[in-house]
Amino acid sequence: MADPTPGRWRALTFLSLAELGALSLWFSAAAVLPSLSREWQLGDGGRAGLTIAVQAGFIVGTFASALANLPDIVSPRIVMLWSAVVGALLNVVLALWVGSLTPALALRFATGLCMAGAYPPAMKIVATWFRSGRGLAIGILALLGALILWLLVTEGPDRFPPARFDLHMAGAVFRERGPRLACFGYFGHMWELYAMWAWLGLFLGASLEAHGGGSSYLGLNAPAATFVTMGVGGALGAYAGGALADRWGRTTLTMAAMALSGLTAATIGLTFGGPPAVTFFLAFLWGVTVIADSAQFSTAVTELCPPAYVGTALTAQTCVGFALTIISIWLIPPVVRVVGWHWAFSLLAPGPALGVLAMARLRGSPEAVRMAGGRR
Repeated sequence: MADPTPGRWRALTFLSLAELGALSLWFSAAAVLPSLSREWQLGDGGRAGLTIAVQAGFIVGTFASALANLPDIVSPRIVMLWSAVVGALLNVVLALWVGSLTPALALRFATGLCMAGAYPPAMKIVATWFRSGRGLAIGILALLGALILWLLVTEGPDRFPPARFDLHMAGAVFRERGPRLACFGYFGHMWELYAMWAWLGLFLGASLEAHGGGSSYLGLNAPAATFVTMGVGGALGAYAGGALADRWGRTTLTMAAMALSGLTAATIGLTFGGPPAVTFFLAFLWGVTVIADSAQFSTAVTELCPPAYVGTALTAQTCVGFALTIISIWLIPPVVRVVGWHWAFSLLAPGPALGVLAMARLRGSPEAVRMAGGRR
């Protein structure tokens, strides 16, 4: 049955715009990484560090937030608002007054702390507006900031019950079988996702250079092809994944998406230096499938966890997931040096493979009927 809650799509639209603006801070350094690499003479460690510093800050922030039950005690709207404001100020300082790696790493770490207050609370707000179609809603959310949030976003009518501080609730998501399996699926997904986002652009550039002959990806240079892959492909994947998950079921969609993305991770390197059209096709397919399942793990947690502590559960889930991204992001450059780009991304394939196994076990559990209106 359709959710009759009035104003839910308006709320989702404004919240998505706010989230898009807030999370743009996450990738602001990556957007200018080639320029920073030249100006600051960065090696592989420095380039990876600018991404990993944000991940590390996010992990610390989500860990502290989960221990304090912050997303369930303080209004998620207020948490998002101040996180976006402080994150934006930190980015201004980095852009205008920083000219070397060390202070940049400190500011990017602090930005990650702010992102911990911008991402999990947004998912909780969505859940207060959407009792059905929640997977689609959170998928769209994954797609101008604090002003929009302050003026136009409120929590929905289906609010979760108030919570009291309980230190043990930070780990409750891992004690119950259903939420634990959903988290394990998410961890496999995260092992792949951010390393792909961090290094695909360099892979596409190196592949064109190896192919030679002034080649391009269907008329696109490597940066443009990277944008199409992660921007256009990612948007398609987020929307399609959310819509299909509410129809097919969470586990069906996530298993299919992870099987395809893991297969692409294992094979895209075989096209390195080969026909650019083939490489671009696989890269675009990867961009669609790697994100198609992303929102469904969080949605599953909102459906499987005690309602009063949904915010804490989401924060704990993302904390551990992002901790894994530090390892996979850091590993790709040394693997490239040892085996080359032909096999480097295959390192990411075990993540989604294990994720498929976790979601298959969740599908067979009694708790699965609580997801997607009983469609598992």
